[in-house]
Amino acid sequence: MARDVSDSTPVACKSELIGWIAQGEKPRSAFRLGTEHEKFPFYRGDLAPVPYEGRGEAGGIRHILEGMQARLGWDPIMDDGHIIGLAGPDGGGAISLEPGGQFELSGAPVENLHETAAELAQHLADVKSVAEPHGIGFALLGHSPLWTRAQTPMMPKGRYKIMANYMPKVGTRGLDMMFRTCTVQVNLDFGDEADMVKKLRVSLALQPVATALFAASPFTEGKLNGFQSMRSEIWRDTDKARSGMLAFAFDEGMSYEAYVDWALDVPMYFVKRGPVYHDVAGASFRDLLAGKLPQLPGERATMSDWANHLSTMFPEVRLKRFLEMRGADAGPEPMLNALPAFWVGLLYDQTSLDAAWDLVKGWSNDERQGLRDTVPKLGLEAGIAGRPLVEVAREVLELSRAGLARRARRNAAGQDETAYLDPVMAIAERGRSLAQDLAGRFQNSWGERIEPVFEELAI
Repeated sequence: MARDVSDSTPVACKSELIGWIAQGEKPRSAFRLGTEHEKFPFYRGDLAPVPYEGRGEAGGIRHILEGMQARLGWDPIMDDGHIIGLAGPDGGGAISLEPGGQFELSGAPVENLHETAAELAQHLADVKSVAEPHGIGFALLGHSPLWTRAQTPMMPKGRYKIMANYMPKVGTRGLDMMFRTCTVQVNLDFGDEADMVKKLRVSLALQPVATALFAASPFTEGKLNGFQSMRSEIWRDTDKARSGMLAFAFDEGMSYEAYVDWALDVPMYFVKRGPVYHDVAGASFRDLLAGKLPQLPGERATMSDWANHLSTMFPEVRLKRFLEMRGADAGPEPMLNALPAFWVGLLYDQTSLDAAWDLVKGWSNDERQGLRDTVPKLGLEAGIAGRPLVEVAREVLELSRAGLARRARRNAAGQDETAYLDPVMAIAERGRSLAQDLAGRFQNSWGERIEPVFEELAI
């Protein structure tokens, strides 16, 4: 989750909230991409999760953040006296913590996939160097493979306490989402409202394709859980008011305003004033906008409140001043690079974007939702509109590859961006996900032992 925004500009009416999102519009020449990924820290000695303050003589999450601060020179992000993240220079990237200690890199906005791959490689090298003296490694999977929720530590961030109290009231899996899942996502720009709508619709419709291709969470508490993406399955019953496939996005007249209207009706978690998180879970942002919030009488909404509220929406694709692709499990480094490649090739090339829309525009809400519901278990063996999903995935990947080729963004060696798709192209070709490969190894060469996953999918 991104760090909270600080902007005390008062908000007088809904049109200003719409305008805040519209300010994200950019000319195509200014389009950037920002890749985010999470990973599970663990002690190599006994595979235990890593608490904030450490354990005995062993360092903890705080020590990793302090070590990264010393190594990078980034500014600390504090919460009630605790370092809970780092902010890169000039708004370029950040490191933050998910509720269970998942260590997240929010990458800087960059021009091409070569730059995001270099950023990722440098980050992994940095965090490995800082963590190794503490005996800490990081597992790259979509779901915690070994620990119970009770064994998983909680990070000292105010908003997480509020969320943890609220989640069980609105779904059965919210705490699992918070403490036991990891994702990789890419944030992408739009040119104007029409461009946003087309990109939102295409990426919502195809998000289950990404879920199937990047599935990497077949384990729970040391055993197979029966799913290819347990992370995705968990989201199906986390909080239906703020997650899902956004069927309204396909209605005629979809707009910034339609998204704002939806977000205004999603209950709030908190209002932040200075360093204090005020628990207003379940309250209406409309009341805050009108100065009638019962928990904070007379308090009026600011742009910070709006930006922070939007960060508590969890649909499969999230709109802020950019679009966030949220459907994929975290995985090993090649897959972390393949995810932004997949979406950049589809959404940043107009020919591929138009072709992708032609592919999905005939799908009904029921068909899209049916695919979303079946993909966590079936993966590429699911289907939509009478077609096997694996066929759809291969077609979509070809569109993405063609889009990347037309972008023709080359590195110093003269290579374009298409090579970053190779790992996921191989998955589509054989019709078998990383999750299925891991499950097979677990049942065979690993002898139903979970320990090897901390060697094969870890840094």
